[in-house]
Amino acid sequence: MKKIINRLFILSSLVAILASCKKDENIDYFRGGTAPVLTASSTNALVLDITQKNNVAVSFTWTNPNYQFSTGLSSQDVTYTLQFDTTGSNFTNPNIQEKVVPKDLGASVTVGDLNGYIAKLNLAAYKTHNMEIRVKTTLVNGSVPLYSNVVKIVMTGYLDFAVIPPGTPANGYADGKLFLVGSATAGGWNNPVPVPTQQFTQIDVAHYKITVSLSGGQEYLMLPTNGDWSKKYGNSCGGNSCNNSASDNFKAQGDNIKGPAASGTYTITVNFITGKFTVQ
Repeated sequence: MKKIINRLFILSSLVAILASCKKDENIDYFRGGTAPVLTASSTNALVLDITQKNNVAVSFTWTNPNYQFSTGLSSQDVTYTLQFDTTGSNFTNPNIQEKVVPKDLGASVTVGDLNGYIAKLNLAAYKTHNMEIRVKTTLVNGSVPLYSNVVKIVMTGYLDFAVIPPGTPANGYADGKLFLVGSATAGGWNNPVPVPTQQFTQIDVAHYKITVSLSGGQEYLMLPTNGDWSKKYGNSCGGNSCNNSASDNFKAQGDNIKGPAASGTYTITVNFITGKFTVQ
């Protein structure tokens, strides 16, 4: 009786193993998909107008990529990403602009959105630029990307600011000034600061630059008026010293910016159009 039970046990184990092996062979393989076809409501040249920044500039639609697996059409959610770049960059620009559209087969883009993309691509305002748009489709975690055809539109942006620069609107901000203050500087937190050593050079109404010696591991702020604490520009991440990047966002009335870890001479460039600064 004992031998019969042992044989039955061995037989049932073999059946289980064989069933397991067969089950492992039933893998869901990706068999492909169809690159989406992108269409724009209009490809006419766009001259963007700040007074219409909340209006829809152009609407995009695209076809379903129909991701297919060995068990049939994918039931996973598809994420669509509209990508905006300049002609000739082939969507490799480090400043490429993207609009993520979960699940839907279309999206509208406002005048303000497009102008923001142009600005963040570091393209000049009031000049025409050859723009290219495509849609990228992906499954979970950005897997299995597919890319659409490219739509080309000539666009002209306007001057707008992510952060309002120094100066007065009546003078087109051309009268703006910017100063550096803080423990990272030679003048410390004394305000007013020494000039011209801690005064930025105005490149244009939206861009400022300064080359200055900074003490390592210290902090600083930017002031539009020397000797006045009521207005300042600082980090936008919340809390003093939380900004520890060589290229990051800033905002009006922000907190202290954490300077470089090592002492040395650095160039700080401030861009009020994008609301970003760099330290090199």
